[in-house]
Amino acid sequence: MRSLALPAAFALLSLASAAQAHPKLVVASPAPNATVAKPARVALQFSEKLMPKFSGADLMMTGHGGAKHSPMKVAATTQVAPDGRTLVVVPKSPLGAGRYSVAWHVVSADTHRVSGSFAFAVK
Repeated sequence: MRSLALPAAFALLSLASAAQAHPKLVVASPAPNATVAKPARVALQFSEKLMPKFSGADLMMTGHGGAKHSPMKVAATTQVAPDGRTLVVVPKSPLGAGRYSVAWHVVSADTHRVSGSFAFAVK
C-alpha cells in the first residue's frame, strides 16, 4: 500500500498547483522598453484565457521630447480578442512621439486578479 500512496500524493499536488496557476504575460506588442513607429494598437497575450468582464488596461503618456511629465491617460478602448488570451488596447487617436506606459490587470478562470505594467516609446 505504501508504494501506491506516494505516487497518489504527487498526483494530487500536481493537480493542486495547476489549479492555482495564474495568467502570465507571454508577449506584448510593442514589446516592453521598445521604441516603435506609431502603433495602431497595443496587444498583450497571456498564458491563459481571460475573463473579459474583469480584465483591462490603461494606456498613459508619461513623457514627450525626452522630458517626463505627469502621466496623462490616453483615450482608448480595451477588449479581449476572439482567441480569449489577448488583451487589445486601441487608442482613439494615433499615438504621438513620446513615452508611454501600459498598466494591465487580468483575471482568468482561477478568479485571481493579476496585474503588471511596462513602458515603450513612440518615435
